[in-house]
Amino acid sequence: MKSLLNRRSVLAGPSHLVQVARENAADSISPDDSEEAALAAAAGVTPAAAGAPAAPVAEPARPVTTLRPVPVVPSQVSARGVQMADTAEIEWLAEEEALTPFRVFRSFAYSVSLLFHAKELAYYVALYQDGSLWRALKAADLEAAETAFHHFEEQATRLSESETRRAQLEAQNEQLARMIARSEAQAERLRTDLQRRGAQEQTVSNRQHQVRKEVSQLEAQRVAAQAHLNKAHRQIHQLNLTSNEGIPHLPNR
Repeated sequence: MKSLLNRRSVLAGPSHLVQVARENAADSISPDDSEEAALAAAAGVTPAAAGAPAAPVAEPARPVTTLRPVPVVPSQVSARGVQMADTAEIEWLAEEEALTPFRVFRSFAYSVSLLFHAKELAYYVALYQDGSLWRALKAADLEAAETAFHHFEEQATRLSESETRRAQLEAQNEQLARMIARSEAQAERLRTDLQRRGAQEQTVSNRQHQVRKEVSQLEAQRVAAQAHLNKAHRQIHQLNLTSNEGIPHLPNR
């Protein structure tokens, strides 16, 4: 009887152990693992063996969102404490003589002013075009105001570059016109001098020709007169000889 019970216990032992092992294995699977196994089964992938690392599941590709340029809205207040100013307010303060000019820059039709409002301890930097207020900035401290002033100064300088070049070219053209006028006047004087000199040379040449002609005539007259004089001298000498032949021979005492 005991041997029969031992056989039954031996036979029942392994089945009991297998059932416990299965229960322990089921308990050791976490809910996440179960979910992964379910997903793998739904995707048609064979789950990994117990105890082996599960293969990574490939995630589906997500569409890439196209980047679009974001419009940049300029802030009226900068990091240095400068903001856009109300031009009407500055014109009203100027009419009330409430602004003190600290800096003034002018280049042709453009001018920049650094103005101080003592009552509010505020600084204004104004850009003018032909005396009309164009742009204006407001600052709470002098350093920021001077930075804005230099910015407007550079802008006014760039804007007036063409006018600067125009003024230079106008001055150069006027200088060239004066030089041309002086050169033409000098050329006319030289031309007049040459013409006068040529006329004088022609007059001198004509006079020299006339004088030479007269000298030749006078020389011919002199030669003729000298010949006539020599002839007269010979006649006189001959007459003297003839006259002396009539003198009687007187004895000497």
